[in-house]
Amino acid sequence: MRSKNSFTSQVKEELVNNAYPSIDRLRALLSAYIRINGSLVFRGKKSLLQLNTENAKIGKFIYQCINDLYHVNARLIIRDKKGFGKGKTYIIEVGEATDLIMEDLEISFLEGKISKNIVNNDDTIAGYLAGAFLAAGSINSPVTSNYHLEISLNNDNYAKWLAKLFAKYKNSSIEPKITSRREEYVIYFKKSDQISNFLIVIGAVSSCLEFEDVRANRDLMNNANRLTNMDTANMRRTIETGLRQVEEIKLINQALGIDNIANIKERELCKLRLANESASLQELADLMSEKFKTPISKSNINHLFRSIHALFERLNNDNK
Repeated sequence: MRSKNSFTSQVKEELVNNAYPSIDRLRALLSAYIRINGSLVFRGKKSLLQLNTENAKIGKFIYQCINDLYHVNARLIIRDKKGFGKGKTYIIEVGEATDLIMEDLEISFLEGKISKNIVNNDDTIAGYLAGAFLAAGSINSPVTSNYHLEISLNNDNYAKWLAKLFAKYKNSSIEPKITSRREEYVIYFKKSDQISNFLIVIGAVSSCLEFEDVRANRDLMNNANRLTNMDTANMRRTIETGLRQVEEIKLINQALGIDNIANIKERELCKLRLANESASLQELADLMSEKFKTPISKSNINHLFRSIHALFERLNNDNK
């Protein structure tokens, strides 16, 4: 049984483990994360950008994204926390190019507006919302009946602008509310279908499936929206898996050549995947069965893809 914090961590770790082939989506994610979780520190005449997190995987992910996108020597500092609970704090510090990064991501710590240049379509809106959740989001475990997802912010105007992004995402029925809590402004929603929809939007597909599975086991009521969310999540996972496999096969082709793969079934499956990027395992199994004139199961296809992935990793490591 997952606690609120552990399920929140699961969602966030899924987000940092995702592939982000779209640079614009990644820039939007960084823009939101830095706007919410960043601060400017002045040392002498120089301004430094600082980001703090207690999650090691988030810290390494943001650190890597900044270095990859802007080719700067950002520092990742690890410090032991003091007092009750202890643990570690991960500090990302950017010295050079701070102004360039702030300008490129159109971040202002003083203004509440979100630039239309950063969020101009569904892909970038999804990235921005993912960055906001990484920086300040939390979600109750699905094992409770008290469904609740929130993003806590320190600026009223910014909270209103962020809430408006949900309405701009096409085919989304998420309608967040805003409340104040002490010195924070909290965007939240409690409807389970909206939480599932949000998890799909930001790319936490596996977490959405777990969320829906737990709900289904606890509550067997027939719910059309729930089934739609699960179908959408499964479809998206199939597509994303297919795209990842295509990229791996392309690298294998460059490094070795598909026709030089020793196993004939692996060789033919590579060709079929390149020609059918969004096909499911069952669809590929049917195509392979037709190709070899013998029954080939979905389990066989999954096993072949594991072998292809192992070949990709060997070739990828050899090229490093």
